[in-house]
Amino acid sequence: MSVPGAEGKVLGHSLGSPTVLRILLGTQLRRLRTQRGITREDAGYAIRASHAKISRLELGQVSFKERDVADLLTLYGVIDEEERAPLIELARQANAQGWWHKYGDLLPSWFEVYIGLEGAASSVRTYENQFVPGLLQAPGYARAVIKLAHWAAPEEEIDRRVALRTARQRRLTGDNALTLWAVIDEAVVRRALGGPEVMREQIAHLLEMTALRNVTVQIMSFERGGHAAAGGPFSILRFPERDLPDVVYMEQLTSALYLDKPADSERYTQVMDRLSIQAESPADSRSFLERLLSSV
Repeated sequence: MSVPGAEGKVLGHSLGSPTVLRILLGTQLRRLRTQRGITREDAGYAIRASHAKISRLELGQVSFKERDVADLLTLYGVIDEEERAPLIELARQANAQGWWHKYGDLLPSWFEVYIGLEGAASSVRTYENQFVPGLLQAPGYARAVIKLAHWAAPEEEIDRRVALRTARQRRLTGDNALTLWAVIDEAVVRRALGGPEVMREQIAHLLEMTALRNVTVQIMSFERGGHAAAGGPFSILRFPERDLPDVVYMEQLTSALYLDKPADSERYTQVMDRLSIQAESPADSRSFLERLLSSV
């Protein structure tokens, strides 16, 4: 039997992130399992693990052991060495460390997954109603936001957290720059985090970033009333690899949700499309920010 999407072209191709390699491998393993009609419980038994671990493996949320991948492939009927080799090699590559490893002591595992996804995405569409999206935060504003959650942390740690956020922003420039489309509630830019000077810097930074061709910002003004994103902030990440599904990310206080089923991503995409229509246009949003900057 052939393994869909497991051609050798995957090997040696820079997918940008071990996280994405894990998701790519997990997607292939889930496809093979469902094609065979094998339950997660049975797959877990084959590698001496729970069905919950199989679910995490298939979502790319944990690292793979090569032995487990080999045992699962055998269970799924992939016994030809030429067909097994690309997936086992993918497992080996997926265990490599990302650039953010040096910040590992600061990162909860659930957010480390997001950084890996963000690092390999071709586009991110996001809605925010509390803070400016991390990719668009100026240093002073980022520091103010970080201190809200880490008020007891020493300044050295705060500095490293700001540096991590700044490093993420490199995705917006250079080769293969990320396309970012952000809809931001007016309350975000009205809320004076860090004081007037910090907010002036932040609003000026937003205007500077919207000058980039790959960055679009829309303001959801108070005048618009209610809107489609009643459930709160979320992001939709899309990847250049055809085998990778869109991922919807929703951050919570001490964890995050990652949704990659087509029905979920399609629903959130519809909401984002409606938000983009309901919000001020990109040009009007720039004018709004310019007026706001002059009044801060």
